Order: sequence, then structure tokens, then C-alpha cells
Amino acid sequence: MKKLSFILVLAALVGFAFTNPAEVVTYTVDASNSTVKWVAKKVTGQHDGVVTMKEGNLDYTDGVLTGGKFVVDMTSIKVMDLKGNMAGKLEGHLKSPDFFAVEEFTTATFEITKVVPRGMPGEYKVEGNLTVKGITEEVKIPVIKLNETADGITTVEDITITLDRTDFNVKYGSGTFFSNLGDKTIYDDFELTIAVAANK
Repeated sequence: MKKLSFILVLAALVGFAFTNPAEVVTYTVDASNSTVKWVAKKVTGQHDGVVTMKEGNLDYTDGVLTGGKFVVDMTSIKVMDLKGNMAGKLEGHLKSPDFFAVEEFTTATFEITKVVPRGMPGEYKVEGNLTVKGITEEVKIPVIKLNETADGITTVEDITITLDRTDFNVKYGSGTFFSNLGDKTIYDDFELTIAVAANK
């Protein structure tokens, strides 16, 4: 009798699992309404600019963020604080092998590997793998806030993360690796500020 009861309970659980599958919804990133801004600092000041979000997605399971992936077009690096030839010169240098070698590494990617809800609707802690110049490093984002609707997802507040460029073999002008640079030193840390829009 006990064995029969166990079999009946197990069958009921299996039947429940198959009749109530998790609802997975994928939202496609709206690249035209998503932005990636960057700020890099040096001893004598700083530069800022943008790169273009190429594509991406956000995955939801039963209404909760569970994954996603973003692809950035590295060939689109643009400097915003300079004009004309000065901007073009710096953009060309950033695209060169001294920095991001965009002819070889045309894209950078961020793939979400772990999501932890923070207790408030639309708030999450996110971990993922960032790949730049073929090198992958884990990145942790303590909090992101998303406006979640049935038709689309948008960031409530821009997501700002600080990265060490030398982790991705971008060492030009780094005081960590080169001595006697003086006021030509470029700091290792740089900031990315990201706003995301995605549609169902």
C-alpha cells in the first residue's frame, strides 16, 4: 500500500510538472533606443564617448529576469568631447591594436550567468561574463532597476559599471605596466553607463 501511494504521488507530481511548464519570454533589445556611454580618465583630464549596441535579448521565466546577452559594435567607438580632426585621431587610436583592435575584435559581448532578485519588483543583482578582445572576465552588477511591462523592458536608472581595461589586455599608457609616463599616464579604470530598451 505504501509503495502504491508513493507511485501515485510521484505520478501526480510528474503530471503537474508537465501540465504547468515555466513560461519563458524573450525580449529583443531595441538597439536604436539603447545606449552605451564610456568615460576614460588620464592625469591631465578625461575623454568620453559612446559605442553602439548591436543586438541582444533579455530572458524572463515566469515574469522574473533569468538571463540575457548583449553585443556591442566595437567598430562604432565614437568620441564625444572632441570635434573634427581631434576626435577622429583619438577614435582611430582607440580602434587600433594599442587599444581595442576593432578590425580583429569587431564586437564585445556581455552574457548574464546569474540573476538574484533583490526583493523589489524589477530590481536584481546580476553577474555575467564580459568578453573584450577575446578575453572573458566575470562582472558583477550589484543592482539594476528595470521597468517591466508585458510589452517591453527599460532601465529605470542607467547602469554604471567600472572596469579595469588591463584585464582585457588594453595596456597602452598604463602606469601599472609602464614607468616614467608622467602626465601621459592613462588610468586603468574606465566607466560604462548603459541604458537598455527591449521589446517583446
